Amino acid sequence: MKLCHHLASPKLSSFNPQFPIKTLPTSPINRLSVRCQVRFRPCIDIHKGKVKQIVGSTLSDSVEGGSDLVTNFESDKSAAEYAKLYREDRLMGGHVIILGADPLSRAAAIQALQAYPGGLQVGGGITSDNAVSYIEDGASHVIVTSYVFNFGQMDLDRLKGLVHCVGRSRLVLDLSCRKKEGRYAIVTERWQKFTDVYLDEKTLEFLATYADEFLVHGVDVEGKRLGIDEELVTLLGRYSPIPVTYAGGVTAMEDLEKIKLAGLGRVDASVGSALDIFGGSMAYKDVVAWHAQQEKLTV
Repeated sequence: MKLCHHLASPKLSSFNPQFPIKTLPTSPINRLSVRCQVRFRPCIDIHKGKVKQIVGSTLSDSVEGGSDLVTNFESDKSAAEYAKLYREDRLMGGHVIILGADPLSRAAAIQALQAYPGGLQVGGGITSDNAVSYIEDGASHVIVTSYVFNFGQMDLDRLKGLVHCVGRSRLVLDLSCRKKEGRYAIVTERWQKFTDVYLDEKTLEFLATYADEFLVHGVDVEGKRLGIDEELVTLLGRYSPIPVTYAGGVTAMEDLEKIKLAGLGRVDASVGSALDIFGGSMAYKDVVAWHAQQEKLTV
């Protein structure tokens, strides 16, 4: 495996983020220590250099530009413009997801990170070879799935290598999942391939020792505006020992309250295609106001 160069580069050592980046102690992990405050996590999905909202389950290498790809929205605004909007609204921990390995998409992602240094996480094609460069470009965290869950199994050597490269405090594991025989199986390769790793208390406890956060898309409802997967949110709220963000199926403000209730106030919410800034009917300003209200709550 390629050796990682040290993170203390001049670019990082001189960086002073506008808002503090949250970190967790490396050990031990106490589930009760996770804050009981729900937050809105914005997103920027990039496909062929453009900000889009795509039904993720329709995206694959074989049909990436074909008729089977379902696109809910394509923006005329750049990824950097969305990043600036989130910075103005003081929204931390949003997700920049690169849906494709093309140079235009990577360039757009980097521009977004540089527009809001320390405020956004980045995922899509992350490996031990490129993780550090995204951190240097301004990402607070890198988000990883397929690189760690390789050929349907968990590759612990790769996971440890990523922790060695960027540190646990900068790593988010994407545990997006689909129902299989009544259980939630983690899926990879743009959600097309099932792994043999299932989302449960044991898996969450183990992986939490290597990551700062989890990101979980309910793939069966993602991008379809069918309502949230409450069973999945309940599982995450009950068993995740570290901060976790749920995405998928949000269609109205009531769904944010459902996530808050089902997740025991411990699961953050991401909203994509339902927002008016992505062509949906939910007012972005209302979601930001809801987020601000949650921040005022203390436990």
